[in-house]
Amino acid sequence: MLCSVLPLLLSLSPAFLVLLQLPAYTSTQEGHWEDYEYGHQDSEKKPFCSWKCLVLTLQWPAGFCQSLDKEDICHIPQSVNSWTIHGLWPFRAYGCCNCWPMFRSDIQELEAELTEHWPSLLKKNSSFHFWREEWRKHGACAACEEGLNSPLRYFQLSLKLRGQFNIQQLLEDAGITPSCDRRYKVVEVQQVLAPHLGDRHVIQCVTDDKDRNVWFQVKIPLSRNLTVGCDHHGDAERDPEPVSGPGPTASPAHPCPPQVPFYYFPIDHQQPRRPCG
Repeated sequence: MLCSVLPLLLSLSPAFLVLLQLPAYTSTQEGHWEDYEYGHQDSEKKPFCSWKCLVLTLQWPAGFCQSLDKEDICHIPQSVNSWTIHGLWPFRAYGCCNCWPMFRSDIQELEAELTEHWPSLLKKNSSFHFWREEWRKHGACAACEEGLNSPLRYFQLSLKLRGQFNIQQLLEDAGITPSCDRRYKVVEVQQVLAPHLGDRHVIQCVTDDKDRNVWFQVKIPLSRNLTVGCDHHGDAERDPEPVSGPGPTASPAHPCPPQVPFYYFPIDHQQPRRPCG
């Protein structure tokens, strides 16, 4: 039998002979493939899923428009009159897998809510484009947690957290409302938000074209089990991505200066970048 097979083996290419020498596919290898398929990687090689903190970032649409370097690229839909989601970001997540695509059908049942509470504020980018990029850059990194392990669950949880931290209602109850004339100090806003968002939340501003500090967003650090507060060593003040997700920006977000009052501009759907004329 061996003699009859030997001529055939000798006629095969070296590359095919190497394949013949590979070990059989085992259940252990299958487990590694499943890890890769679902966005997990070998923790000994890359510290995937070693993150400890999540940062929920809520943005104020009128402030976001001040961050852009062009007049006509910001768009605030008529249905948007409150704080919107910028993102839910695992902090210091490494080795994330880019092999987990998101399709519109994955989040179809959430689309109405996402359109209202997580819209794209850029004319050139659709909301789905924004969501898909957030999933690719951040959601896939968070997917090792059971409650975040699919596009649907990631966006469901983000919406739930936004509802839990209803900062607009908290501010209104304390008399802090959008205005073209009145300015606010960091300390008075922190006193309102800290009992609900924890002491580690960050109030961020952008600088408009008149060199004014304008309130842009609030960053809420959460531990891995979603309790408020997480030891992020202060780094959560720096965005893990450009200031507004996909799109050009002129002014990066920065902590609102404690000693300099900032503006909390009203939303103007007709003139989103010039709400105060």
